[in-house]
Amino acid sequence: MPDTKKFIENLSGAGKCIGVLTSGGDAQGMNAAVRAVVRMGIYVGAKVYFIHEGYQGMVDGGDNIKEASWESVSSMLQVGGTVIGSARCKDFRTHEGRLRAALNLVQRGITNLCVIGGDGSLTGANLFREEWSGLLDELVQSGEISEEASQIYSALHIVGMVGSIDNDFCGTDMTIGTDSALHRIIEVVDAIMTTAQSHQRTFVLEVMGRHCGYLALVSALACGADWVLIPEMPPKDGWEEQMCYKLSESRMRGSRLNIIIVAEGATDRHGNPISSNAVKELVVRCLGFDTRVTVLGHVQRGGTPSAFDRILASRMGVEAVLALLEASPGTPACVVSLCGNQAVRVPLMECVQMTQEVQKAMDEKRFEEAVRLRGSRCQSSSYSFNVAVLNVGAPAAGMNAAVRSAVRVGITEGHTMFAVSDGFEGFYKGQIKEIKWGDVGGWTGQGGSLLGTKRTLPAKHIDKIAEQMRIHNINALLVIGGFEAYLGLMELQAARSKHAELCVPMVMVPATVSNNIPGSDLSIGADTALNAITDTCDRIKQSASGTKRRVFIIETMGGYCGYLATVGGLAAGADAAYIYEEPFDIRELQSNVEHLTEKMKTSIQRGLVLRNENCSENYTTDFIYQLYNEEGKGVFDCRKNVLGHMQQGGAPSPFDRNFGTKIAAKAMQWISKKLKEFYREGRVFANTEDSACLLGMRRRALVFQPVVQLKDETDFVHRIPKEQWWLRLRPLMKILAKYKTSYDVSDSGQLEHIVRLRAKDVSAI
Repeated sequence: MPDTKKFIENLSGAGKCIGVLTSGGDAQGMNAAVRAVVRMGIYVGAKVYFIHEGYQGMVDGGDNIKEASWESVSSMLQVGGTVIGSARCKDFRTHEGRLRAALNLVQRGITNLCVIGGDGSLTGANLFREEWSGLLDELVQSGEISEEASQIYSALHIVGMVGSIDNDFCGTDMTIGTDSALHRIIEVVDAIMTTAQSHQRTFVLEVMGRHCGYLALVSALACGADWVLIPEMPPKDGWEEQMCYKLSESRMRGSRLNIIIVAEGATDRHGNPISSNAVKELVVRCLGFDTRVTVLGHVQRGGTPSAFDRILASRMGVEAVLALLEASPGTPACVVSLCGNQAVRVPLMECVQMTQEVQKAMDEKRFEEAVRLRGSRCQSSSYSFNVAVLNVGAPAAGMNAAVRSAVRVGITEGHTMFAVSDGFEGFYKGQIKEIKWGDVGGWTGQGGSLLGTKRTLPAKHIDKIAEQMRIHNINALLVIGGFEAYLGLMELQAARSKHAELCVPMVMVPATVSNNIPGSDLSIGADTALNAITDTCDRIKQSASGTKRRVFIIETMGGYCGYLATVGGLAAGADAAYIYEEPFDIRELQSNVEHLTEKMKTSIQRGLVLRNENCSENYTTDFIYQLYNEEGKGVFDCRKNVLGHMQQGGAPSPFDRNFGTKIAAKAMQWISKKLKEFYREGRVFANTEDSACLLGMRRRALVFQPVVQLKDETDFVHRIPKEQWWLRLRPLMKILAKYKTSYDVSDSGQLEHIVRLRAKDVSAI
């Protein structure tokens, strides 16, 4: 990484021409990536060209290759699919087709390509880059281009972004479109579960994914399915009896429905396909259950992109332009990917080769190897202890998924799990009871907190809490919550010197819509809140469609933390977002009004301004609304909307269900490890700093951090971390809204080898 900061103005795109295309299948979020490439390219002075209909448009040329303008990507952010079109092109697979494509690019001076597609599209792009000099020589010999043009355009630079709902590309944790596809699946599953409960039915759902079971596996985790079948882990012989026993046992425990999820490429250990209809016939024949099949099909590819996909695609699009600006003739083609919470660049062909290795391992029935290449697996412990789980602070969507995961992982590892109702208040009142496997059935898709949660801190009730710990013989604590949970854990640790009962392993999992917990880039519930903000902003902007020019002032939650306003603004295409972390004055407000006025005089009809609820004591939402309304007279009028607690409510998004499930499982594994470590002479005694930790996502990995070591990172007055990673996204939001601003690229993705990346980083997640 560079030692000193460098800003985007030091990287000149002057004279460079960038072509952007989408190829292969479509995926929600592709338009956000195209928009980011176009606007970032124009921002740095490059010419950016749309290449319509993918490689077919590149081969055919003509009107398929058009220069893009700033306005040409307006209103694209919320649109699904790809507005510049995508096609599978046989011509590009031939040498003659690539020769015509090279001619069309040279005629327009395009030597930088941003390709958004799957592994086939990116492999074709790399072959095109490798053949480039030879193709130009042929064009010179045929007289179609001059020798001078051949020298000027001698190198072709390729940067890829993976757009695929399947998430089957090695080298990135998430591909563009995957999260949105999960949204579609979960929407269907949530709807199906209500009718299934009414009629005591079993539903078999078939989801997409080709040879990758990611969508099936994660949607099964997110909805609490009874059984899942994926290509990477074919069931062992005799699975039919095991599955039917599991379904029957579930009904005997009182469940009125069963959900079975089948990946479209699922097979048994002998390579025989397992279809959704075959699973249905099996259930009917063996159990006699009323069973229905739903094949989701292309509904998974449709609809508006989720907030996660918009943000991911925007970040990747900007990173792709930076990679093209920095490329030299010897730079290999790379893919912009996501590792943890960080954008990185990995060599394209290394990713393709590893993706092919996965398929080869599956073809050769080396399924454990295929799973290892896809990601890490977890192990269980044989020790048995009493572990309590509680929710603290305001409710956040995904809390229930985390509790369910913790309870079931804990039981699997041999522990007895206890649920504490109403946070620390319920703890000192003795509202503690054992919670079993079946008690958390169906919790994953429930919003709010089924355990109950309050903001009460433990300090005033330490004696009673210690007594309850002794009465129930609690050996470890898992606290799921927001800033009060963080403060509470520190208070419990501080009281260890007076109460030996508190000398047990304690871990906190961050869950708050505000995303304001020190030590973690992400919190459970924030993604659901972002989607609520994004959906509302989409509808609000749509309400102005066809009317006169209008600006909307939207107030978001977050306390003093501007995460929701900033990242929600990026996802919704806001023109400004006012937050506490970046003080502003009347001059900046006036400048923003003037900027919007200029935009409104062109083709832009709608403006969007977000304001964090505590960004300023004096510049209230009403004040900003009145200011914009007054200054915009004759050009635009204003409306305001306070989103309020709708950001905390609703069913959790697939991301929050999945994140809550994974992070709680990892927390329970840590608890098992610490219990074994601190078990001495028949009791657990843990009083070291590292026995009271916060588990948070930091850049690339989930990391356990002692809470006492996080004190120096915390602004306790305003309940926010002193340093917040997402502030680096604010210049990006401003650039995409056509402001001139500095963009710090000192933390931009650097080219890394995928093998090193996987071994060092992903194994830690």
